Amino acid sequence: MKNPDHGHIEVPGARLYHEAEGEGPALTLIHAGVAHLRMWDQQVHAWRERFRVIRYDTRGFGRTETDDVPYSNVEDLRLLLDALGVDRTHLLGMSRGGIIATDFALAYPNRVRSLTWVAGGIRGFDVDDPRLEAIWPEMERLEQERDWTGLVELETQVWTDGPGQPTDRVPAELRRQMVGWNMQNYLAEQPASQVIQPPPAVDRLAEIAVPTLVVWGTLDELGVPSAGEKMAAEVPGARRHVFDGVAHMVNLERPQEFNQVVLDFLTEVEAAEDAKRSAKGDSTGDGSPRPTREFG
Repeated sequence: MKNPDHGHIEVPGARLYHEAEGEGPALTLIHAGVAHLRMWDQQVHAWRERFRVIRYDTRGFGRTETDDVPYSNVEDLRLLLDALGVDRTHLLGMSRGGIIATDFALAYPNRVRSLTWVAGGIRGFDVDDPRLEAIWPEMERLEQERDWTGLVELETQVWTDGPGQPTDRVPAELRRQMVGWNMQNYLAEQPASQVIQPPPAVDRLAEIAVPTLVVWGTLDELGVPSAGEKMAAEVPGARRHVFDGVAHMVNLERPQEFNQVVLDFLTEVEAAEDAKRSAKGDSTGDGSPRPTREFG
């Protein structure tokens, strides 16, 4: 690993666990709500030669520890970046992480170099999927009864298999990984703290002024492609990439294609920024020399 860094970072009411490795511009990854930072293993291996890849467990997930206090996911991310000395970052969020990434891009636009939204949602935007009408109440019942095994199985059917898809559609090892990661979150039984939500993003998408990539799969629940279409239509200059025959966990089902699609996008963003800096006679845009990077 290049410049590996890991451990807990103190923020008000929590100790955020993070891992960072690689060299180059910062790229921060925000995990889905049915996993934790381990879901990015294949991406970190693919991107760390060109980027300083930062990933972390949000509160209630993985190895992050939290007290029973109100908190903001957006402010947690800001404090994490501050602690790591990151002024601006490429930002990639998956599922719930996509919502957080979008909220952060709106709250702190000067700290985001690009936004990659993967199978996420938009705060204030909801589309019902009739295939799931009976599943949501059952999930709530299982959670109230603390039947983690039953709850994780249902969540795996929705978010890994895909609504209405057979349970053997994805490789058995991938399914076992998802069950294990999600079960770890529930077994940790961290406090159900109150999340301070930012304003709805649904009517503010046109304010996102950074290069944006929108990604989803065709087998996902209906709310995701609907949100993806809205992001692609309303974020200025946004581009899309749709994975045919893939459900929610796009990066795990098609890791090589996903890695290349994102890498191509980020490389293009970097090249455009380099060109702008060259035209202005500036090295980094903040007055400091720009480190050299070799592309293989």
